[in-house]
Amino acid sequence: MSAAAPAAGAAANDPGNAAPPLVQAHDLAKTFDVSAPWLNRVLERRPRTLLHAVDGVDFGIERGKTLALVGESGCGKSTVARLLVGLYPPTRGGFVFDGEDAHAAFQGRGARAMRRRIQMIFQDPYASLNPRWQVADIVGEPLHEHGLVTDKAALAQRVGELLGSVGLSPQDMAKYPHQFSGGQRQRISIARALATEPEFLVCDEPTSALDVSVQAQVLNIMKDLQRQRQLTYLFISHNLAVVHHVSDQVGVMYLGRLVELADKRQLFDAPRHPYTRMLLDAIPKMHDTGRPRTPVQGEVPNPLNPPPGCAFNPRCPHANARCRAERPQLQSLGGIRIACHAVQEGRV
Repeated sequence: MSAAAPAAGAAANDPGNAAPPLVQAHDLAKTFDVSAPWLNRVLERRPRTLLHAVDGVDFGIERGKTLALVGESGCGKSTVARLLVGLYPPTRGGFVFDGEDAHAAFQGRGARAMRRRIQMIFQDPYASLNPRWQVADIVGEPLHEHGLVTDKAALAQRVGELLGSVGLSPQDMAKYPHQFSGGQRQRISIARALATEPEFLVCDEPTSALDVSVQAQVLNIMKDLQRQRQLTYLFISHNLAVVHHVSDQVGVMYLGRLVELADKRQLFDAPRHPYTRMLLDAIPKMHDTGRPRTPVQGEVPNPLNPPPGCAFNPRCPHANARCRAERPQLQSLGGIRIACHAVQEGRV
């Protein structure tokens, strides 16, 4: 990636901010080969089948801030998360972290140092914790793997401190995951992610498997930790109420691409893209008690066979011939970034 790429992306996110963001994704893309076995394709004379899970995503996140990615299931949010922590190599584009090419670091000698600084909180606390390990082993594993603490007594003390930071007791170290509720398990996951003292946390729907009251507790812990440690978050969710609570900026994804990127207040108060409006209209509002909810219309197209032009055009009430033929690019417009012909032409 050229040195100019992250600077350009940062300027697009916030033209008035001279300092580069801590996290900068540029033209990030991931394509999966989901073809049938080679012999089947030869016999049936079928071409390879490619799934463009993420297709040209650009964004930047300032240090200590939270960018939330939202969208319906299958839009590529979790694939972005896995690209940023090095679980997937990108097909195209890249990711710069604190001025360094993160994907090059993940594949080279700097992998260990980069992984210390970037950690992930997974969606399901029932699946992300080893049921055969005690909490002391789960939270202490990153400390051991990175050589941060080698003395047994010091390790136990550090694990106890990490558990205390997420509202658990040091006495919980001797327990197993099945002895905890879902919310407590997710706190253990957060404590594990914090063990290496990271600067950037990728949170892949960390509260979606929890009850609403427990969600609030976990989100408040995460916000407190962010203030205390100046953490930077990428927060992935399909719950717009949660996103409104935690984010500074919001990116709306549809079929692998960003369609709108704006500050939280601006996006919730004055959404521009028809898809963003559709998502927000589906949320029940306290002051609109007598107003029926507007369900999200239509379905996400098959990602293996996306429509030509704008991927949203089959569901968009403002689509015209240009929308059905030409794919819109993400452009800066009135302080936001948006990919929509109708908005750019003033038809919305």
